Amino acid sequence: MKIKDIIEEIRPDVWEIPSSYKKEMRVPGRLYLEEECLLTLENEAINQVANVACLPGIVKYSIGLPDIHFGYGFSIGGVAAFNNRTGIISPGGVGFDINCGVRMIKTNLTEEDVKPKMKELIESIFNNVPSGVGSKGKIRLNPNDINDVLDIGVLWAVENGYAWDEDLKFIEENGAMEEADHSKVSDKAKQRGIPQLGSLGSGNHFIEIQKVDEIYNDEVAKTFGVEEGNITVMIHTGSRGCGHQVCSDYLRLMDKAYKKYKVNVPDRQLACAPWNSYEAQDYFKAMSAAANYAWVNRQIILHWIRETFETVFKRSAEYMDMNIIYDVAHNIVKKEVHKIKGQNNEVLVHRKGATRAFGPGRKEIPSKYRNVGQPVLIPGTMGTSSYILHGTEIAMEETFGSAAHGAGRILSRSKAKKQFNPDTVEHDLNDKGILLKASSKPIVAEESPQAYKDVDQVVKTIDKTEIAKLVAKVTPLAVTKG
Repeated sequence: MKIKDIIEEIRPDVWEIPSSYKKEMRVPGRLYLEEECLLTLENEAINQVANVACLPGIVKYSIGLPDIHFGYGFSIGGVAAFNNRTGIISPGGVGFDINCGVRMIKTNLTEEDVKPKMKELIESIFNNVPSGVGSKGKIRLNPNDINDVLDIGVLWAVENGYAWDEDLKFIEENGAMEEADHSKVSDKAKQRGIPQLGSLGSGNHFIEIQKVDEIYNDEVAKTFGVEEGNITVMIHTGSRGCGHQVCSDYLRLMDKAYKKYKVNVPDRQLACAPWNSYEAQDYFKAMSAAANYAWVNRQIILHWIRETFETVFKRSAEYMDMNIIYDVAHNIVKKEVHKIKGQNNEVLVHRKGATRAFGPGRKEIPSKYRNVGQPVLIPGTMGTSSYILHGTEIAMEETFGSAAHGAGRILSRSKAKKQFNPDTVEHDLNDKGILLKASSKPIVAEESPQAYKDVDQVVKTIDKTEIAKLVAKVTPLAVTKG
């Protein structure tokens, strides 16, 4: 039986993998895709959605979002929630870059203000924010400092002069998972994290200067403080070597745990442990600490971006209104309350390559945004638009308040390097008026816009299925890549 032959469309662009596809499936799978994208999606990614549906304690659906592609264990662009008594936690449902995420900053500057200084600005950001493989930050932490970063997150940055008090309000979880416990993070993970705090890293991580190009919802845009023609800055990075090591450490532990607890997994990469086990609790505390590290990492990068703008434009960051619009996590497990069969239940929501998209009224949303829903930030590629959307009630009902996190790759990094010439990629970007500053030529080839899905199509599907609704489009003016 071929999986694509049995998938049923239950409403436009929403498809169901029946639980009869595999006898081990406990719930159906759900895919949010245009038909053309479903037909071209690799079978392995769809099978991963079905595999996740086999895990103990899963509730409602195993979900694949419009940017879905094959990943480690869980597909990237995958969401699943598990009962907090009978369910499990799986590092494969988070991935190696714990709390890789996006932060967006607004300004009151216009393209006319920045264009004459664009080259100086992007060069200065590139010089002030360390990037590239193995890059090290400019902050020198001691062992006590790293423990505080892991335990209290962005509050550490506030106390040490790297954040404004106001910043905390506009970061998911206010910049700290309260369950974080540095004692569950290995010395090796801490040692990897100490020199890298405040660095961008490599791969798909970036800093981008953008212009608000189009407004789709005036009321929500005004609530978010987004104005057409104004300059925004987007930061995309995560927990660097610290989070990678946490994942590696606990994958080894979980590989023993699922056998010890006799958990049936259809794929060894879905190694997991029952939520009430010490292995699951320890992983959750360590993952939360790595998530805090990532929020601090983006915060320090923001601090240096503010300093760079101040130097280049000879104005204060406050005067330029360089406030955070929002900061969202892409790879994380959260304890959240959702309606299951009409009743509110606490569940363990795994989001891997997925953005929280809470609808109006949720207490987790900043009070300023609560009436309209959470900002949903979806970056494109370095040659395409990015989008601001807002969360919806439909998302709360269907996807545990989740939406896609970006365009999603269609070519592996190795294939992209073989297929694309970095000089040609840079030339094409320059023809579009986009300045590029990258740490290496191979990264430029790997991150060619053609290596990704069409972000416009991804966002169109999100908006059409109403798991988030469009607010604004931003277009790139300059980008730095690790």
